[in-house]
Amino acid sequence: MLSFFIIVIHALLMAAVILRVLLRRPARGVALAWLLMAVMLPYFGALLYFLIGERRIPCSRAERIARLQGDFRRITAPHVAKNRLLRGSVQLTPEQRPLERAGESFFGAPAFLGNRMALASNALDMLRRMAADIDAARTSVLVEFYIWNEGGLTRDVLEALVRAAGRGVKCLVLIDALGAGKWWKSGEPDTLRAAGVELRAALPVGLLRGIAGRADLRLHRKIIAVDGRVAWTGSMNMVDPRFFKQDAGVGEWVDAMVRIEGPVAGALAAVMISDWVAEGGDSLGEVLAETALAPTPAEGSVPVQVLASGPGESGDGLLQIMLALISAARREVVLTTPYFVPEDALVTALRGAAARGVSVIIVLPRRIDSLLVRHASRSFFDEVISAGCEIHEFRGGLLHTKSITIDGEQAMFGTANIDMRSIWLNYEVSLLVFDKDFVTDLRALQQGYLNESDAVMLVPWDKRPMGTRLVESTMRLLTPLL
Repeated sequence: MLSFFIIVIHALLMAAVILRVLLRRPARGVALAWLLMAVMLPYFGALLYFLIGERRIPCSRAERIARLQGDFRRITAPHVAKNRLLRGSVQLTPEQRPLERAGESFFGAPAFLGNRMALASNALDMLRRMAADIDAARTSVLVEFYIWNEGGLTRDVLEALVRAAGRGVKCLVLIDALGAGKWWKSGEPDTLRAAGVELRAALPVGLLRGIAGRADLRLHRKIIAVDGRVAWTGSMNMVDPRFFKQDAGVGEWVDAMVRIEGPVAGALAAVMISDWVAEGGDSLGEVLAETALAPTPAEGSVPVQVLASGPGESGDGLLQIMLALISAARREVVLTTPYFVPEDALVTALRGAAARGVSVIIVLPRRIDSLLVRHASRSFFDEVISAGCEIHEFRGGLLHTKSITIDGEQAMFGTANIDMRSIWLNYEVSLLVFDKDFVTDLRALQQGYLNESDAVMLVPWDKRPMGTRLVESTMRLLTPLL
């Protein structure tokens, strides 16, 4: 009798998984991977599917996000009215205009004129300058990061926040609950709270929350916005690389950030405020009043578009923009990313660009902090190299900069990796930049990485041991399950 009930329960679980997969219609590879998992791992496979098989978010958060889609437009409306890039602007080339239009369609905001941007790649200098910008704050400091790590010059940023709150500046700090799990258990959050800084853990995890929504959807954005006039974003978490993951065996993390003055600083502030409200359910009007976010005057001439992507917010918008960028290339595509586990559509786009005679260069770190991603990533090397793309492995540490440059004319820069997690599961923020001077600076930074890298050659790469190939292919099969 017991065996009969076990069989019946297994059959019901299988039917439930099959029904959910058919109704939600994920990509065919994802659907088949989950069905295979449910068959091969009775009970556990079905449980795993219901825990992490869908981009499921709690109903309360989904409702707040839906409401904030309109609210975000309301927040940015004064900025749009004053500084938006008008259709047909001569500042964009014919190749750039469709991309800017797609960005507005998917992400709800046009490109903004009037920005000044400065690329930075020295972590210690960046931390000092962030602290200095916070010390200059008059009305608000908005901070959100995936990781905050104790040690080194991050203390300077913390102390600057303490000083800002002490002189009456509204300070809101939103840090991912899981990414910064160790930091939340330290004494630094209490130090900030005692000074009057408001803290919030983004996307807390737990058994009940795991039932209501998928537990591994993470806030991966990195933003500091000061008075809505100055902002920082890019790949670096709130860490001093001299003190971060020193026992991981990957060397120091190598990052880049951009400091922005102008209307896009206000747009990034709006992204953070939207995240703050979505996490806590505050009154948007009250938060806007307390932070005194106002239209930001022009500070330069760079057209920039903010792409805030994530579950419940942008659908497949991030993937669509990446595909549009690669497809628009005529001469060169250069990508830097720490985690290269691309969608099949991105692999096809890269191969197609190489077939058109475009120089496709992919720069990855030689060592990364995830064994699964390392093996899964390497399973793609054969097909992209054989198609004419170049892969270079950076030997100077864990290259963490996420960047794409196209023909030296346009760029995507921010927090999103070229992997399925960034495309489908994380809340990310990226910038589309339509400015040759900035793209020239970013391309020079990419070239610096290339100069410290070694090319992966098809021979002897394709002669690596069969056991290694088998491990890589197995890890690749698991990537749709992330």
